[in-house]
Amino acid sequence: MNQLETILQNQKNIKVVDASIDYTLYAPINLSASNTHLIPEVLKDAEAFEQYIENHLAKNKAKVAYGGYLETRNLYKRSTVFNDTVTEERNIHIGLDLWIKAGTAVLAALDGTIHSFQNNTALGDYGPTLILKHQIEGVTFYTLYGHLSLESLNDKSIGQTVKKGDCIATLGAPQINGDYAPHLHFQIILDMEEKKGDYPGVCSSKDLSFYKSNCPDPNFLLKI
Repeated sequence: MNQLETILQNQKNIKVVDASIDYTLYAPINLSASNTHLIPEVLKDAEAFEQYIENHLAKNKAKVAYGGYLETRNLYKRSTVFNDTVTEERNIHIGLDLWIKAGTAVLAALDGTIHSFQNNTALGDYGPTLILKHQIEGVTFYTLYGHLSLESLNDKSIGQTVKKGDCIATLGAPQINGDYAPHLHFQIILDMEEKKGDYPGVCSSKDLSFYKSNCPDPNFLLKI
């Protein structure tokens, strides 16, 4: 375990969506390419995909479905954001997704400041996105919150202070969030590589070693 992973592991009582929902009401979900129930008709239709999530939650008597770190997915095949004629397909997810209804409160994981924010509007992209900067034990790192509502970007300013547990945003609906079933993409980033308001949440197999190191498993922090 490296220094950042140790720092994350040492943090306690972290929630990034609706603090009233206990982790006992979270259920893991498999959205990998190996899941044969995720046929193209479901993956390409946000409404059908949301119904798939709702059915999974009902079956598991849960309120939040979670997972996806380092998961290889077919979910991104519909978008040129992840598939172009120049680079290798990006289909390995390097954040953690929390699937719950639009409008759900999104919370700051830790004390920090606003690093950057923007609306990433391409099909399959993050939609409204907020990135926070944190410093703990001399280590600077960042948390990214993607697929937010448009209103989440109102009254935000670079350098603005946030406290752990503050409501910093709400989840967006499909027409705003990149055309996905509502969910939070939560990602931890060590080096932002000078990017602002955006950072890759999906990588190719050839780049996996770098991104696995630069974007550690968010569950070191959340401990779901």
